[in-house]
Amino acid sequence: MIVKVVESKNELDDAFTVRNTVFVEEQKVPAELEIDEHENDATHFVAYDDRTPVAAGRIRVVDQMAKVERICVLSSYRKTGLGQELMNTIEEQAEKLKLSKMKLNAQLSAVGFYNKLGYETVSGEFIDAGIPHVTMTKEL
Repeated sequence: MIVKVVESKNELDDAFTVRNTVFVEEQKVPAELEIDEHENDATHFVAYDDRTPVAAGRIRVVDQMAKVERICVLSSYRKTGLGQELMNTIEEQAEKLKLSKMKLNAQLSAVGFYNKLGYETVSGEFIDAGIPHVTMTKEL
């Protein structure tokens, strides 16, 4: 498997396909909330198994931090290490951008995953798109 920074419209479409499968179809997030006004301001990532897109995410620079968003892995690829590989690639990109802090809003079901990667919870629970979340940060 390979994780890469999106460099073409086809790769971006592949990332959107994974996001749609995970967030809209699986988690029932309204489609109008999944694609937002920040798409053009973000650096997108997509992971492939051969030529099949299987994971995606994005970062934006917000308040001199890398804000990690839309992290998703197709259900059949979870628990394979791919999520960690995706996050490592995203953190490497943040370091290239000379950013020293990561921030994300994690679904409660993913907090343990992010804890293992060194993220700490810095907020109380809140609802986003009908799903409980917390804000987490990590120093690079």
